Order: sequence, then C-alpha cells, then structure tokens
Amino acid sequence: MRTFKLDEYRIDDEPYYQPTGDEIELFEAAYRNQLPVLLKGPTGCGKTRFMEYMAWRLKRPLITVSCHDDLTASDLVGRYLIKGGETSWIDGPLTQAVKAGGICYLDEIVEARKDTMVVIHPLADDRRVLPIEKLGTLIEADPEFAIAISYNPGYQSVLKDLKQSTRQRFIALEFDYPDATLETEIVVRESGLERELAGRLVKFAGMTRNLKGSGLEEGASTRLLVHAAKLMAAGVNPVSACQGAIAQALTDDPEMLASVNELSSSLF
Repeated sequence: MRTFKLDEYRIDDEPYYQPTGDEIELFEAAYRNQLPVLLKGPTGCGKTRFMEYMAWRLKRPLITVSCHDDLTASDLVGRYLIKGGETSWIDGPLTQAVKAGGICYLDEIVEARKDTMVVIHPLADDRRVLPIEKLGTLIEADPEFAIAISYNPGYQSVLKDLKQSTRQRFIALEFDYPDATLETEIVVRESGLERELAGRLVKFAGMTRNLKGSGLEEGASTRLLVHAAKLMAAGVNPVSACQGAIAQALTDDPEMLASVNELSSSLF
C-alpha cells in the first residue's frame, strides 16, 4: 500500500472556480479564526471545486475523504498494520492533516458511520484536539489545520441527518447551481464547447431540475453538464451526449428516462 506524503496533496495550479457570492471571503475569515466550515448544497454544484480553490488560495495541502457507509473512525485517524513481520502505526488522513496543518475535507459526511462524528467533534470546537484511543494520545492541531465537511440537504433523511450537536460547531456556507449565464460560462470554460450549445445544455438542465420531486431525486448538476459538453465538443451527437452523460445518470426508471430524453431532443 502506497503512503502519500502531505506535499503530494498541495495544489500548485490555480483551479478554475467562479464565485457566486461572498463564499471566498467567508471561508477565509473562518480559516483565520480557526472555525470549521460546513458546505451545504446539491451534488455536483461546485463544493469540491471550491475547496480545491480555497486550498490553493491559502497555500495549504488538501486531503479530501469521500465518506461512505463503511468509513470508520480508524479510517480517518489511523490503524496498526503488520509489515515485514512488524507491527507499525499508520496515520490516517485526518491525523496527517492535524499534524501538518493541512485542510481535511470530509465530503458527504452524513454517509459516514456515526463513530466518525465522535472523532471530529473535539477538532471542531475550541479544543482543536484529536484523540487517538488506540495510542492513548491526544494531538493538538497545528495552527494552520482546518476541517471542512459537506452534505446534500436534498438527501436528508431520519437515518442520515446531520445532528445539531455537529452542525452547530460549523460555519455554514450554502451552495446552489449558478444562474444560467454563469453556468453557461462554466460549461464553456470547462469543456471548450461553443457558447450557443452550452446555453442549450444549461436550459436542458433547468428542465430536469424542475422535475425534482416529480420523478427525479435531483436534476442535472453542473458536473453532468460539463461531462455532456465534453462529449459534444469531442464530436458526439448532442442527443446521444445528453442521454449518456445526463439522462442515464439521473434515473433508471424507463418512463422517466423517456421523458428526460424527450426534453433533450426538443433542444438539440
């Protein structure tokens, strides 16, 4: 198993990011005051890109962890491993960031197991410490360390909700899809697609977003638009690009698939 050095998490080239409000200023103020940040918003609206941009801007390494049902506290903090007949301790991504002053970004935090919350709580309040039970130690966070988490309120459920004891530790920034003009600009910039076609894609996305709650859990994200636009820029027929990159990603329901495909066919 390869162990990454923290410098490998540094972002040297400026990521492309279009601000939609004062999120950059808010994040920087939170960082300077050692306050943790919660990013709220639908899937694919730019939260992860924003974190990459802020890490580049603040000149800090960014360790991103995509949370899932099996993610445990040990996956974040570290564990003992047997290597060459010897047992040694390997720091997890959160411990690496705490020690070296990196930014740890836990994407879709509500997908992680509940014991991970116990670990991040003392890091997300005035204590800024990381307890490692298996070592019997308490690590004080480097002054440059920051923690950010994200979740999609659209997927909120009783079983996967963010507890008040967690969310009230964080400065919350709300994200949403950009307005049509800005989203078109993003699609053009990310894919190289001509502006007129990018504008039609954005219009198509708006149609699918209107179907949220009426057969679709979510509409087309900006990320999916960029995927479709890249296919189109590579010469793929626009209807086929929309079917492959957007419609099939949104639903498996045959009737809803047909409806979404009809929408794209009406525009291209």
